[in-house]
Amino acid sequence: MVERDNGLVELRRGVLMLAVLSRLQNPQYGYSLRQALAEGGLPIEEGTLYPLLRRLEAQGLLASEWNTEHSPPRRYYRLSSDGQRVFAELAAAWRMQAQVINGLLQQELGNDDRR
Repeated sequence: MVERDNGLVELRRGVLMLAVLSRLQNPQYGYSLRQALAEGGLPIEEGTLYPLLRRLEAQGLLASEWNTEHSPPRRYYRLSSDGQRVFAELAAAWRMQAQVINGLLQQELGNDDRR
């Protein structure tokens, strides 16, 4: 039996990568990225975001650099060329899957009306 929260956690986990990549078209540091995601309706904890950023960088999808011109020093992340390609592919796949799911949900709503 799947608990309701587990389903939500899995659903959220699946979209975080795409959400993070979508916000890194322009360089951002961790806190500004957290704010941008929260403002977009997807708050994320530091303990989730920073490991995800490190994993995406290790996969070659992000590049980062330290900016020490201001205090405190901040590590800025941006999409690499591979990251831009993967983001475009994932965004297209997301749009297609969203259409499919929306269609299925509409069918389910239609079936509910007939009950």
